[in-house]
Amino acid sequence: MTKSKLALFGGPKAVTADEGDIFRWPIITAEDEAAVLDVLRRGAMSGWDLTLDFEEDLKSYFGLQHALCHNTGTAAIQAALWACGVGVGDEIISQSMTFWGTSLQVFSLGGTVVFSEIDPDTLTMDPDDIEYRITERTKAIVPVHYCAYPADMDPIMDIAERHRLKVIEDVSHAQGGLYKGRLLGTIGHIGAMSIMSGKSLACGEGGFMVTDDQALYDRAAAFGHYERTRSIEDPALKPYAGMPLGGYKYRMHQLSSAVGRTQLKHYDERMQEIQRAMNYFWDLLEGVPGIKAHRPPADSGSTMGGWYAAKGLYAPEELGGLPVERFCAAVTAETGAYRIMPGANELMHLHPVLNEADIYGHGQPTRIAHSNRDLRQGPGSLPVTERMTGRIYSIPWFKHYDATIIEQYATAFRKVAEYAEELLEEGRDG
Repeated sequence: MTKSKLALFGGPKAVTADEGDIFRWPIITAEDEAAVLDVLRRGAMSGWDLTLDFEEDLKSYFGLQHALCHNTGTAAIQAALWACGVGVGDEIISQSMTFWGTSLQVFSLGGTVVFSEIDPDTLTMDPDDIEYRITERTKAIVPVHYCAYPADMDPIMDIAERHRLKVIEDVSHAQGGLYKGRLLGTIGHIGAMSIMSGKSLACGEGGFMVTDDQALYDRAAAFGHYERTRSIEDPALKPYAGMPLGGYKYRMHQLSSAVGRTQLKHYDERMQEIQRAMNYFWDLLEGVPGIKAHRPPADSGSTMGGWYAAKGLYAPEELGGLPVERFCAAVTAETGAYRIMPGANELMHLHPVLNEADIYGHGQPTRIAHSNRDLRQGPGSLPVTERMTGRIYSIPWFKHYDATIIEQYATAFRKVAEYAEELLEEGRDG
C-alpha cells in the first residue's frame, strides 16, 4: 500500500464511497407499518392478544416451552431474578463491564451483586474467577453475552450445577447467536433480553424471557403480569391471583409486539447478512498490529448473532504505547458517517450508585444494606476488567454486505496502525 498522510493531519480520507443505508437500523418495511396500523386501528395498544401471539413465535424460535414478554429487557431480568428466588440478603454474580440493566435491579429485591472478572479476549465472565466468589448467600449467576460474544457457558453451567445455583443468560447484545452450536438463551435456566429499537432484534422498546422450566415461568408471570395470575397452576401462587406479586405492570406494549413479530420473521436472514459483512471486515484486518478481532474462532461453532455493540480489542504495546483514544480519533478522521469510540460500558463496580447511594433509606449504601459483610469492590479489585477499559474500541456495525465500503473502513483502521509513529511524534511534539 502506498503510504499517504493521515486524514487527521490533512491527508485524504480512507472512506470515500457513498455509504447509503449500510448503517441504517432497524429495517422497517410496509409489513411492519401495516402490523402497527392494525393495532392502532383496533385500539389494541394496551391489550395482550398480539403479545401472546408474539410469545408463540418466540417459543418456536428458541425451541422452548415458555416465553414471557416484558416492557423492557431490564424488567425481564428483574422478573427472572425473582423467579429464581433472589430476595433479601441474597447475592448474584455477574460482570461489571456491562449495561446496568444486567444486575442493578437486584437492589429492588433486597439482594445485591458481586462482580467477577472478565476474560480479556471475550470480554465475558471468566469462569475461573466465578467459583471463589460464591457464598451461602449466592442464588444465581448472570452471564452476559457481552457485545454479542457468547459467554463460556459450559463451565458456567458446571459451576452452577455443583453449587445448585440458577443461571440467567443476559442475551440483550446477542439475539440469535450460538454457543458451540446452541442458541444463546437456551443454555441457562432462563434467557432474558432486551429488544429495543437499537438492538439487532428490534421491536421499539421491549424485552422477554424464555425458559423450559414451568415453575420459573409461573413465578415470573406472577411477579409482573397480573392478567395471567388466574391461569397459574402453582398452588403457592394461586392464592395471590389478580395482583402482581412484585407490584409491577410489565406487559409489553402491543405496538412493540406487532413490530417484534414482523422483525422476527426476517431476523435470521438479516442477521446472516450482518455476520457476512462483519466477518469480512475482520478478515481484511487479520494480522494488523495493535488491533485484534473480538469474535469466536471460525471453527468453534459459536457466532456473534447480530453483532450488536460490536467492539475490537486494542494492544497499545504493539503501536508504541499509542493511547486508544488517539487511535480512535485518527480512525474517525479517516471514516465517513461512523465514529470510532474508545472504551465500553462504564464499570459498575466503581460507580457511586454501587458504592455510596442509599436508595431506599436504609441508612447505609443499598449495595450492602442487607449483607453480612462489606462486599463493595473499589479500584483495583477487578484488575483485568479495569485494564480492559483502555484496550477496547468500537467498530462499524455494518448491516449489509457492500465490499467496497467495508474494504474502505478496513483500510482506515490499517492506515492508522501503519502511521502510529506519526501520531506518537505529534504527541511528543505537543
